[in-house]
Amino acid sequence: MEFLGELERIFATSLYPLRVPIAIGLVVALVVLIAFARRRGWFAAARRHPARTIALVLALLAVGLPVGWYLGSPLFIRTSLVEPAPSAPTTAMTPAPETAGPTRSGQFTGADEFHFGGGTASLIETAPGTWTLRFEDFSVRNGPDLFVYLSPNPAGYAADAIELGTLKATDGAFNYDIPAGTDLENVRSVIIWCKGFAVLFAVAPLS
Repeated sequence: MEFLGELERIFATSLYPLRVPIAIGLVVALVVLIAFARRRGWFAAARRHPARTIALVLALLAVGLPVGWYLGSPLFIRTSLVEPAPSAPTTAMTPAPETAGPTRSGQFTGADEFHFGGGTASLIETAPGTWTLRFEDFSVRNGPDLFVYLSPNPAGYAADAIELGTLKATDGAFNYDIPAGTDLENVRSVIIWCKGFAVLFAVAPLS
């Protein structure tokens, strides 16, 4: 999976910015390939051996479609979720629950042009020793196997980052409970991380 992650990073940083000329080049290459195949008689050979041709096409589809869907579907699938903001605890001085305010927060940015990200991440203390991570006006590029982490690295992932769970949605406002006893003094950022391919999608440095 790390190998695929490296390929994905190369695509995001080197190839994606050149997507328009690359797309034009692929179309031209496809036209040239079709013309070459016709001159070499490949289409006629395929018609002479329909059973082999169908078997080859089915084998390619059986492998290509699931892999293509897993890798490509996040590019156009979006999800949205809006959860209520965390409330401050009820006390004798505040009989009605109030919205708790952020203690530390930061703005999301994408890891590169392809992995866009935006919105606010806030650490909110809803009761003594009880913390919630809140996303507001959040949006990120979708991807396979995305998770939310609290990281000691202000710029991205670290080996001792704390996993909070899968990303609930690509857009919206929602919360994550932070495990009791978590040492938030060492937390420097909130990140969106593709666990399967070890790729950073977005980071929000906290201050």
